[in-house]
Amino acid sequence: MIRAFLALPLPEPVRSALRVQQFLLPLPRKLDPDSFHLTLVFLGEQPEPVLEAAHDAFAATKVPPFDLSLHGLGLFGGPKPRAAWAGTAPSDPLARLQAKLDRAARSAGIETEHRRFTPHVTLGRFPPPPPDETFRLERAIAAGATFATPPWQVDHFILYQSHQTKRGSAYTELARYDL
Repeated sequence: MIRAFLALPLPEPVRSALRVQQFLLPLPRKLDPDSFHLTLVFLGEQPEPVLEAAHDAFAATKVPPFDLSLHGLGLFGGPKPRAAWAGTAPSDPLARLQAKLDRAARSAGIETEHRRFTPHVTLGRFPPPPPDETFRLERAIAAGATFATPPWQVDHFILYQSHQTKRGSAYTELARYDL
């Protein structure tokens, strides 16, 4: 079984801007900046033959390259936040790519998540902090609301394998798909 997902890798200037934001936030636990990516479709644990069939469907997915930028910061978890993220500027081409890849995964027999796609880059994951730390974190997120990166051209996506380690998840590129 292979734990896998489809994602957009981020160019170095974008990762660098995210590193700065991550440094400025009082996050209880930060993700390794080298692992920053924008998940398109989480595939979960899959047998190798299923991923091979999905590989063909992913390779057949065609959309034109498009520009994308990050915009804004936020928290997942409501009053008990458990993750901090940077969002994307609204992008119809990104939504179309994600929908096509989700359909391609389903056509290969992969049951994908049924929640609405919320494009983001995760900066930190953590257990809900105490109220005083939550307040500090919410204030810092609000102060970073104007965070934005210059646009970059999305011209490919990656199939990654996820490995759990003592320090968190590590990712290995399995396949690259050009748009």
